[in-house]
Amino acid sequence: MNVQTNSNKDKIGFQKWIAVFGVILFIGKIIAWKLTNSDAVFSDAMESIVNVISAFMGLYSLHLAAKPKDKDHPYGHGKVEFVTSGIEGALIAIAGIMIIYEGVNSLITGKILNKLDWGIWIIAATAIINYFLGYISIKKGERDTSLVLIASGKHLQSDTITTLGVVISLLVVYFTKIYWIDSAVALLFGGYIIFVGYKIIRKSLSGIMDEQDPDLLNQIVKVLEKNRKTEWIDIHNMKIQQFGASLHIDAHITLPWYYSLRDAHKEMENVIILLAKNMTRTIEFNFHMDDCKNISCPVCQIADCPVREREFVKRVEWTPENITREVKHTVK
Repeated sequence: MNVQTNSNKDKIGFQKWIAVFGVILFIGKIIAWKLTNSDAVFSDAMESIVNVISAFMGLYSLHLAAKPKDKDHPYGHGKVEFVTSGIEGALIAIAGIMIIYEGVNSLITGKILNKLDWGIWIIAATAIINYFLGYISIKKGERDTSLVLIASGKHLQSDTITTLGVVISLLVVYFTKIYWIDSAVALLFGGYIIFVGYKIIRKSLSGIMDEQDPDLLNQIVKVLEKNRKTEWIDIHNMKIQQFGASLHIDAHITLPWYYSLRDAHKEMENVIILLAKNMTRTIEFNFHMDDCKNISCPVCQIADCPVREREFVKRVEWTPENITREVKHTVK
């Protein structure tokens, strides 16, 4: 069993615990709602239904993403993480709309709350558990590069904030008997929940559409520039796709035209090995070798080049813009 398989099993196991805790916390909030008759608590409980659904969706996506490549999915199943996290973001936004709806309804109709002391203790306990579970999920997701665990963690922590809003409103109402405060606080945090849902949707869509990740690209450029060899005349046409925790990198590397096929291939492999050793994620490479032309001479740093046709002018620093620029190669 390889490291990647162990990592996938670990992520799936952790997501199972998130799902179990989601069910337990939902039951706790339903009990608090029955005791208090609070619309804010009811809205928070309904938001927890989204937690439960999202947790099980995340569990399914992690299970599917862990499957190996097959004939129908030559790049693997990792893209499913972007889809499920996008759905989760949409559910979070819907929960925010539900909270706002219930808050407005409560302001219009008005309600008398009961047994607020019991409700405060129960809801506060769920908030604490949610926060720490979300914190652990985000850290684990960042360490294992899992969008599902990160999305689950952010969802849990956003639920914590709305739950704390409910606790605060219950405390204020408990001491002041001003019942509309309960609904007003729910409205504020409903808006925040919608914003969190939007951010998660935006992140998942960027992954589905293969949007360029500036941080990831900068990391790759720093590794290449720091360890650059004179034989590597140029790197261009670099494209990066993300499949869950894995990456697929396409690029063109320009090498001296007089190299033998074996020597050129060895240099290309040196670039690949360099990136693989300095990245924390599993990477599949697809590099293309280009032979240098006389237009390469002004930027070629090989001092003893035996076939130089033009003088060296300057060293071109590799930047995200340089290595991703498109260079077309026409075939005559």
